[in-house]
Amino acid sequence: QVQLVESGGGLVQPGGSLRLSCAASGFIFAQHQMKWVRQAPGKGLYWVSTISLDGSKVFSADSVKGRFTTSRDNSNNMLYLQMNNLKPEDTGVYWCAKWDENPRGQGTQVTVSS
Repeated sequence: QVQLVESGGGLVQPGGSLRLSCAASGFIFAQHQMKWVRQAPGKGLYWVSTISLDGSKVFSADSVKGRFTTSRDNSNNMLYLQMNNLKPEDTGVYWCAKWDENPRGQGTQVTVSS
């Protein structure tokens, strides 16, 4: 069955960096556009970024442009989100998902606080 397991979250001070990873299994990863989404406490899902099949195209929310980098490794079925210059408003649970599906699984918690 489809499994997407996120990792790499944690507590970081404003201005810090984190790298999130997403391990995919149970489907042909290279045949799916993927996305990152997040949910802040008490708020709905917020789309962060989408990456094309081969990783050559990335679309990101305006709020993260210039700070977050999305990439993928199709040979290892991995998706990544490099987050730099983190801000308190980036706090939330982050999930990876197929472009056309809702997130599943536990996600990974990112907390940006001094």
